[in-house]
Formats: sequence, structure tokens, C-alpha cells
Amino acid sequence: MNPSTPAGSPAPLSGARFALGTLAVALATFMNVLDSSIANVAIPTISGNLGVSVDEGTWVITLFAAANAVSIPLTGWLTQRVGQVKLFVWAILLFVLSSWLCGMAPNLPVLLAARILQGAVAGPLVPLSQALLLGSFPKQKSSSALALWAMTATVGPIAGPALGGWITDSYSWSWIFYINIPVGLFAAGVTWVVYRDRETPAFKLPLDKVGLFSLIAWVASLQIMLDKGKDLDWFNSPVILALGVVAAISFAFFLIWELTEAKPIVDLRLFTQRNFLGGTIAISVAYAVFFGNLVILPQWIQGFLGYRSVDAGLVTAPLGIFSVILAPVLGKIMPRSDSRILATLAFLGFAGVFFMRSHYTTGVDPFTLVLPTLLQGIPTALFFTPLTAIILSGLPPEKIPAAAGLSNFARIFAGAAGTSLMSTGWNDRTILHHARLVEQANVNNPTFVDAVASLQTALNASPSKALAFFETSLNTQATMLGLNDIFWLSAVIFIVIIPLIWLTKPGKGAGAGAAGAGGH
Repeated sequence: MNPSTPAGSPAPLSGARFALGTLAVALATFMNVLDSSIANVAIPTISGNLGVSVDEGTWVITLFAAANAVSIPLTGWLTQRVGQVKLFVWAILLFVLSSWLCGMAPNLPVLLAARILQGAVAGPLVPLSQALLLGSFPKQKSSSALALWAMTATVGPIAGPALGGWITDSYSWSWIFYINIPVGLFAAGVTWVVYRDRETPAFKLPLDKVGLFSLIAWVASLQIMLDKGKDLDWFNSPVILALGVVAAISFAFFLIWELTEAKPIVDLRLFTQRNFLGGTIAISVAYAVFFGNLVILPQWIQGFLGYRSVDAGLVTAPLGIFSVILAPVLGKIMPRSDSRILATLAFLGFAGVFFMRSHYTTGVDPFTLVLPTLLQGIPTALFFTPLTAIILSGLPPEKIPAAAGLSNFARIFAGAAGTSLMSTGWNDRTILHHARLVEQANVNNPTFVDAVASLQTALNASPSKALAFFETSLNTQATMLGLNDIFWLSAVIFIVIIPLIWLTKPGKGAGAGAAGAGGH
């Protein structure tokens, strides 16, 4: 049964309508999550074309994610106000429009405004795609429905960098947004034809405006603070200090208001459920690390290994191989497995992959670069679905849409924040390693003097040119060491958050069934 509709909802789809409906919903999900990562490898090109720094270009990713996170909690209210199918179709069409505006953007402010709009209208797509898929499948096949959704949700961020790199190198970065137009129009048209007779009732409901505005205030101020902190020297800047104060006050007000409001925009009382609390924190922290690494890895590959955009994208593409292969297998084994064991295996796998990457060197060969990415597809396949099952298990059907919306909000905002924090951490560790290396580079160190002399001979260059070459090499090495620290810390974080999974209990009740978590 569709968890967003009342008892007596339409029977599951079958035949051609089932195939077309599933394809349309999957394409809409794919288009949405693809856009969360397709710009990753294009950031250096976009930044260069628009005349801004790479750090500023990264806002194209983080502001999309922040806007997306803010709009997700509105899904429940909008669904009841507009109707599930109409809302889903309108969200797709507005996503197409905002994608066109992104491609047409002549400068960074216009592009960022279009990306904020794009992220905002994309909010309902993820939770509604889950609801529509669960309603399309027979109840006993709910695990397969979630596995299919997880496959599209994980392949998007994986295919994004490869596709984005190819488009950027072969055509123009604008086309990474234009490709959404035909896909979106097809998905919207087919969804309307297949699902319009399965529309949910619409009601006039009050909107928690105070809760919404306070949510926007703390998310926006915190995200801008994280994005600008590195450039403005953090809390030595009055701007960052002011943003931090606004974020803290508005977040505190948001918590108090939502916990006392009769019909809150975000049902924070869900965090009193042990499974929801442990599962949401685990998936949010894990996604922050996962997505943050997915952003900074292509930047390093292009900026310091000299790979083209398309080649940097291809390095991340093998992540999708095991994800796609294992997704249907996971749908079959989940009903007979403990989701906590599967999620633990995923976290151990991620830790192993990032530990492998922490041993990269500036002379890393393509095979060593790609192998961890290929292996990362295994824990990626085990990542979303078991944790989603844990989060929703034990909840009554009427709570599932709100729970799915809130957990997706936490996950996506964590991804945006994680990207900013990882970029800052990488920069700080690079500066630290550069300072340590420079300590040894002085005329009183005979090793350094001999190295410069050898460079002069090898390059047939003047002392100043030899020193310049040495400085470039030193910067590259410091950057590599800083990135190794980030990889190592990522591995540790995945180990540390495993106990969160085991604070939860085996799922029972309607929520578990809806989430495909039955059989624990």
C-alpha cells in the first residue's frame, strides 16, 4: 500500500502501465539526484568561464543542496494541499524550467539564484517518488520497490561526474543543465498519464509559516557561514560572526516553536523514536562524508593530477557497477536479513575504501585511483535501503511521509554542510603540511641545497626557476598530504558511527513493512 494514501487506495499497477510508471518515476528521481552531483567535475570550468574562484564555484553544489533540504519538509503539507500526483508533475516541470535558467545564466549570481530555485522545486521529488513506487508495487514486493528507488538514487551521484565531465569537455557546461529538459518533460508526461487516476485528495490546510521562515533562516545562515568561512578567516570576520549568531538564535527558536506548535512544518517529535533518531543521524553523517568526498575528489584529480573533466568523471564512474548489480539482489535478501547487519557492512566497506585512498601519492597510477572507486560500489549498494528501513520501521503508516521527509531533509542538508566542511578541512590541512614542509626548505639544510642544485642541473635553469619548480612541487605534495588526512578521517568517522546503527531495534509494525524492512 502507498504509505501516503489512506486505506482503500488503488491496486498496484500491472503490465505496460506498471513498466511505464516505474520508468517515469525512476527517471524523475534520477534527474534530481543527478543534478546534485553533475556539476562536481564542471566546477573548475564554470568558475573559469564566469570569472570566479573554484571555492565560489562550489556554491553551485552547496546552495542547491541547502535549498533542496529546506523544501523537503514542505512535501507533506503540499501533498495534502495539491495532491500527490499533481505535486509530483508540477515539481518536475518547474525543475525543467529552473534547469533551463541555469543553462542560460550569464554570471554566477544568476546561476546561483537558478540553482536555489532548482533545489527548492526538487524537494518533493524524492519523498513522492518513494511513495509512488511503493504504491505501484504489491505490498509483498515493497523491498524491490525501495531497492529500485535506491538504485536510481545512488546511480545519479555516480553517473553525474562522468556525464558532467563528458558534456563539459565535448560541448559546454550549460548542457549539463539542458539535458534535464527532454528527460523531465518525458517523465512528467508519462507520470500524469499513468498516475492521474490515482490522485490523492486535496485539502485546505494551514501552513506553519513561522516554522518555515525560522527553518530557512538557520539553514541559509549556517550554509553561507560554512561556504564563506574559509575565505573570510572564520570568526575573525564580523560577517561570519553575525551569520553564526543568526544561525544559533534562529535554530534555537525553530526547535522551541516546532516542539510546541500543534501542526509543525517539521515533526521533531519523531526523534523520540529510537530507530528514527539513530538511523537518521547515521545516514546523515554517512552521507555528509560520502557526498563531501564525491565533490573534492574530482577537484583534486583535475587540479593536481592534470586530468580532463571527462577523465576525472570516469574515475568516479566505476562506483556505479556494483551499485547497479547488487540493488536487485538487496531487494531479495532484505526481507530475510537484519538491516543493522547490512548497514554495518556498508560502513565497514566505506571505511576500507577511504583507508585505501589515504595512501594515495602524487604519482598515483590510474588503476590505484580507480580500484577504491570500483569497490566503493559495494557499500554504496548496502547504504540507503537498509538505513531507510531502519528509520521507518515501527512507525504507523500516517507518520511515514513526515518521517521520510524529515530524514531526507537531514541527509541532504548534511551533504551540503559536509561538502563545505571537507573543502575547508582540506584547505586547512594543506596549509599545515605546507608550513611543515617549508620549515625544512632553507639554506641551512644541506639536503634542500643539494635538491635545488640538482634541479638547476636537471632543468638547465637559473636558481630562481629551480626554486619556483620546487615550490610548485611542494604545493602539490602539501595538497596530497592534506587530502590523505581527509580520507583517513573519513574512514575513522564511518567506524565511529557504527554504534548508532546498533542503538536501534529490529523493526516491527507498519513502518517496517512499508520500508521493506519486514522479516527482522
